[in-house]
Amino acid sequence: MAQTHEDHREVDPVTGHDTTGHDWGGIKELNTPFPKIALVFLLLAFAYSVVAWILLPAWPTGRSHTRGLLGLDQGQEALAGYRELEAGRKAWMSRFDKPDFAALSADHALLAEAMPAAARLFQDNCAACHGSNAQGGPGFPALNSGHWLWGGDPATVAETITVGINSADPNTRVSQMPSFDWMAIADRQTVAEYVASLPSGKADQSSAGAKLFADNCASCHGEGGKGGLQTGAPTLTDQSFIYGQDVETELTTLAKGRQGQMPTWAARLSPEEINLLALYVSRLPETAAGADGRSAAAVP
Repeated sequence: MAQTHEDHREVDPVTGHDTTGHDWGGIKELNTPFPKIALVFLLLAFAYSVVAWILLPAWPTGRSHTRGLLGLDQGQEALAGYRELEAGRKAWMSRFDKPDFAALSADHALLAEAMPAAARLFQDNCAACHGSNAQGGPGFPALNSGHWLWGGDPATVAETITVGINSADPNTRVSQMPSFDWMAIADRQTVAEYVASLPSGKADQSSAGAKLFADNCASCHGEGGKGGLQTGAPTLTDQSFIYGQDVETELTTLAKGRQGQMPTWAARLSPEEINLLALYVSRLPETAAGADGRSAAAVP
């Protein structure tokens, strides 16, 4: 039984501490003193805060702040870190100034150092439209499929990055799918059904749709829809779609036309970065094929 002092305080017989008088279903709450270890840490934290106020930037002073005795500035530190990074990669980045892409591709030591930086360039500047794995998306072509609108060799890719497509650059590549709203609705339906069947490889080349395609579309998309490099017209015979190739999407395309746009990157990226990025992008189909091969080999 709990003991009671002369002042009627109830004392726990096991710990010797006073109780608070609260009873929680038969369990008495103890009135224990505040832990000394907690007081120690509170004092240490207070002492650290005083030292930090003195040494580090801390207090706002209107438009600025106290600098602290150490004079640390995170902005300056970040800038210094960036300059150090730039200095570290300057030696190999200079190789991409006037590149010989064949020689660069054969230099495996250089590629081992440069390709991680190229991958970051891609993620920072290209992935928002072309996808994090260059898989493309609605309105944006895949870059890992091996099917190109203008050509996939590094020099051609570098030019595309530099001038853009339908961009503000005076030397921009120009490409547009016109509207075929003048065509009879029944003919558009026929063409759409033919184009939608092309990826399967079972399109009837003697059909009315094939003739309409040859008369109106092949001049850009190539015979049988195999694509036309240097015109920006995509191949229609594979599974790499920009807007989709089902009948309904094709009817929308025929009725309204299409005109994608890729901005010029000449003002944002240096020539060395553009050439590095071009080499990286040109290798994406090979990288994707290698990844698919490894995945397939791993499947029992």
